[in-house]
Amino acid sequence: MKPGIHPAYRPVVFRDRAADFAFLTRSTATGDKTVDWEDGNTYPVIDVEISSESHPFYTGTQRVLDTAGRVERFERRYGRGRGGR
Repeated sequence: MKPGIHPAYRPVVFRDRAADFAFLTRSTATGDKTVDWEDGNTYPVIDVEISSESHPFYTGTQRVLDTAGRVERFERRYGRGRGGR
């Protein structure tokens, strides 16, 4: 790697305000605010709207689509197996 052209890669806290959840990771992202973390150090903090704690896919609250009803409706409308293909 060329020296001096890459952004600083350092510890950063990402905080999900909706779920009251925060995690420490390494990132090149920067933030204006800081937070005192559990280990006694101060890190830049970035507030996010969605994380794994609040996203419907990870929490199991996602909507289940009625795919069987869609298939039946398609077969009623266009017939099953017409056209020989």
